[in-house]
Amino acid sequence: MSRFKKLTFEEVETYSITERFSKVGIGDFAKPLKRTSTLEDFLHALPEILIGQDFREFIAHFRRAIREKNALIWMMGAHVIKCGINPLIIELLRRGYISHLAMNGACVIHDVEIAMWGITSEDVAAGLQDGTFGMAQETAAFINEALTANKNNQKGYGEAVGEKIIAANAPNRGLSLLAACLEHNVPVSIHPALGTEIIHQHPNLDGAAFGEKSLLDFQLFTHSLTTLKENSIVINAGSAVIMPEVFLKALTVVRNLKYPAYGFYTAVFDMIRHYRPTENVKYRPTLSGGKGYYFVGHHEIMLPLLIGLLLE
Repeated sequence: MSRFKKLTFEEVETYSITERFSKVGIGDFAKPLKRTSTLEDFLHALPEILIGQDFREFIAHFRRAIREKNALIWMMGAHVIKCGINPLIIELLRRGYISHLAMNGACVIHDVEIAMWGITSEDVAAGLQDGTFGMAQETAAFINEALTANKNNQKGYGEAVGEKIIAANAPNRGLSLLAACLEHNVPVSIHPALGTEIIHQHPNLDGAAFGEKSLLDFQLFTHSLTTLKENSIVINAGSAVIMPEVFLKALTVVRNLKYPAYGFYTAVFDMIRHYRPTENVKYRPTLSGGKGYYFVGHHEIMLPLLIGLLLE
């Protein structure tokens, strides 16, 4: 005999599984695909479970926003450009599926280098050892001179650099997000942070021009957020800090001025989960209505999938 007492289960109450709420049923399962299946087939083959269900929901929201011509705000970080996604975003711009493109300052650097020289993304670790990281003359000269030349006018950061890409007849102009926005009359705003970009390391940076152009673009972005309403879309792709913070402040201004920017849908696309996109894009802006989503995966896979489904 054991010296310890045990609880017996003879009087435990049970019930039928048919009376129970269950989160998963076979109707929610994934469906097999063929090599000849379309992206639409793929979408409908996803399991109606967790992120599979979220992804289908968000695609439906985005498609409805396109049909209803609601605001479609696309925010992004520079890694999206380095993953080769520009041609796909440009197709969205061409079709009118983005109503405002907002980017951090590093996006401008990569966009200009792609447009002008067809290359970008240096070896940071190697350049840091001997002090050559970020010291390419042409990149800083192109961007900083565009800002300085437009000092004291009403053109923002994105418009000034985009116009210079077009005026220079850049060899790869067709791959430039900045040029595409101007060509398709889509507002584009740049949201840099002083000291975070290689162009700030060069003596030709005009701080006054840089600040002026940055503030004008914050005002431009805030103006675009006044068009947010029920069923609008806000996407943040690959910006872990800058764009979520800028979005939160701009949205505060818009709501402070009594614009009805509520009931929209937000989605974060990034390779890992971050605090600021989670709070500032997914949760906080949708507390009064709408819904936020978070999709984790590599940009070079997830964004072509998203955009392909929107185009199809």
